[in-house]
Amino acid sequence: MNKKIPLLTLALIIPLNITAQAKEADITVSIAAQKRAIAQNISLQYHKMSNQLVNTMNQYDMDIPADELLHSSNVNTKVLTSNYMAIRSSKGLNQPKENAPSLVQLRLADSSMLNALQQGQDPLFAFAPDGNESQWSAIEAYDTNGKLHLLDVYTMPKRPVVVVELNNKAVLKEGLEIMRSALTTLATNQSKGSKRSRSQTDNSNVISATVLSTIQLKDDEEPWISGAAEVYAIVTGVNPSRDEPILDIIDMPYLDHEATTYHPNQILIHWQRYRWQAADVILMEHDDATNYKALASKLLDAAAEIMRINENSANYAIIAELTNGILQAMPDAWFTNDDDYVDVFYTLQEGETYQDHIGAGNNATATFTPLIIQPRGQFSTQ
Repeated sequence: MNKKIPLLTLALIIPLNITAQAKEADITVSIAAQKRAIAQNISLQYHKMSNQLVNTMNQYDMDIPADELLHSSNVNTKVLTSNYMAIRSSKGLNQPKENAPSLVQLRLADSSMLNALQQGQDPLFAFAPDGNESQWSAIEAYDTNGKLHLLDVYTMPKRPVVVVELNNKAVLKEGLEIMRSALTTLATNQSKGSKRSRSQTDNSNVISATVLSTIQLKDDEEPWISGAAEVYAIVTGVNPSRDEPILDIIDMPYLDHEATTYHPNQILIHWQRYRWQAADVILMEHDDATNYKALASKLLDAAAEIMRINENSANYAIIAELTNGILQAMPDAWFTNDDDYVDVFYTLQEGETYQDHIGAGNNATATFTPLIIQPRGQFSTQ
């Protein structure tokens, strides 16, 4: 999806050094290279798995986990297993747990291709290239003889195309767990050196929250190979009892498509966790290039540095500085790529309703409403 960062925020963003940018580029190329290798390997072994692939895909479910397909077919998985482990390493993910979902899936590019596939026409096996989709010149695809075909980026092919892609829901779930764990550990370590301490002023059992009632992303032209988006939020603020940043990671698994209004009624902000009754919300989209361990470290290091520079601040304006510091820590390419940065909502305040509130990047529109949860299961909305 095409996203533009607001000029005010862009002016505050300083590109990372060349070494850091090179590392991000290496990760992107690595993931694209692994998907290419999987596409080539599977294309040459397609006839060993064609029956299961064709029988599994239907108009309601056009994707299949690669592990499920390969392990139940008489195919050589040695090379593919190596590709999977390389992807896990590039994403900063731990060794897979038993019965963990596959990180790679095969998806029929469009339902219009289903009939031809079921009638026995051999598909092409393609993958989304790395980098900015506006700069893609072609989509690489391999036929069952291993021959390379170059497909138009925006014109849907008539021949069936099976897309080799990351299972973004599974990847994002594991990645957010890694980030939450890393942020908790790093925050604990940094809080030990905190110079000042404030006692919690609200000792009641009443929970004050802000709910994301509705949200919609703008509709932009997308290449046919692109799948559903996987969006998450980073809520930024300051700890109410110590001078350290608070970064909460919120999964938004329902937010799959643009130009669609969603009504999640999801609690986004727990106000007991934040000082000054104000917080910012950054919306991010899963990206193949993201290494979640490295990202968590970058985010909290950037936030901690802003807190160190502004350690004597007693003004909630520091929250915007925290948010911009986090944006600054992200790779410069994330603000031109069609994935990654989605939008940001600055200065959401406790107890306030924001109806059809437009983000600073003019890409997301959301309604936020306050929620008070009383003790013993009693609740009310303001």
